[in-house]
Formats: sequence, C-alpha cells, structure tokens
Amino acid sequence: MKNVFRVSMVALLSLLTVSCGSTQTASEALAENEFRNEVYKEIATDQTKFKDFMQVVHNSAEGDKWLMKDHVQMMEDGKMMKVMKANPEMQEKMKKMMQDKMEKDPEMQKKMMDKMKAKMMEDPAMKEAMMQNMHAEMKANPEMAEKMMDKMIQFLHENPEMMDKMQAKMKAHQAEMKNNKKQ
Repeated sequence: MKNVFRVSMVALLSLLTVSCGSTQTASEALAENEFRNEVYKEIATDQTKFKDFMQVVHNSAEGDKWLMKDHVQMMEDGKMMKVMKANPEMQEKMKKMMQDKMEKDPEMQKKMMDKMKAKMMEDPAMKEAMMQNMHAEMKANPEMAEKMMDKMIQFLHENPEMMDKMQAKMKAHQAEMKNNKKQ
C-alpha cells in the first residue's frame, strides 16, 4: 500500500510539474499550423472576436498597411466588386470610409487617383462606366457635384496645360454640337 501511495504521489507531482512548465509564447503556439488554423477559424466565425481582432489590426500601423494592401489587391482582382454588389449597404459604407481616408491622407489619395487614371486609360469601357456613374451621382447629390466642380476648377488653375487642353476639348465639342444641329 505504501508503494501505491508513493507511486501515486510521484505521478501526481510529475503531472503537476509538467503542467506548470508548459507555458508557450503566442509565437510558439501559432508556429503549429493546425493550431494556428483553428485559431483563425474561431476568429473568423465569431463576430465579437473578429471585431476585436480588426481593432487590434487597425491599432497597428503595420497591420493597417497590410490590410490596405490586401484591400487594394481585392479591388484590382475584381473580388471587391463581387462582394459589394451582393451587399449595397456595405458598398456605401466602404465608399464613405475610403473617401474619409483619402481626405485625411493626400498621399493615399494621389496613389489611388494614379491607379484609377492608369486603369481608365487601359480600358475605355471602364472609363465610360465610371463617367456615367459619376454623372449619376452628381445628379443625385448636387452638393457633391458642387464640391467636385470646385476641386476640378482648382486643379485646372494649378495646371495651366490641363486648362488649355480642357478649353480645346470644349471648343471642339461646341463645334461638333453646332454641326449636329445644322444637320
């Protein structure tokens, strides 16, 4: 009986020692692929945990930068448009968030505008669709149209060569309109 008691005590002390000494850091725990994937799934399927995770990401400059890169990549791949079409409410929120971010970060605004210009030059159909969309938005929101006109006028005053190009195009357009009326 003493031997059983001694063996039980040794086993109990061994278990106690092993359990106390098995602390892992987050990096060590996440190094295991299976465990890491389980953690990701748990976060992705629980709205509260996901919101907490996104708050941590947005509070990290590096995390926010990676998130923005991923967002831009999704936009370029067309994935974002599929998600947005399925959820118009989300589309409006995302548009508002992007406008706010671009107003706060002129460098980001310039990069986005440069990318949009390049895409529009590559794809005339996209350019036409964007122009129609912009005209529809301006009709629906006169205040926005006024702001856009002010920005465009300011831009043209800051860039005289663009002003000259715009005036030439307007004159050509007016001449074309007169010719169409005569016919």
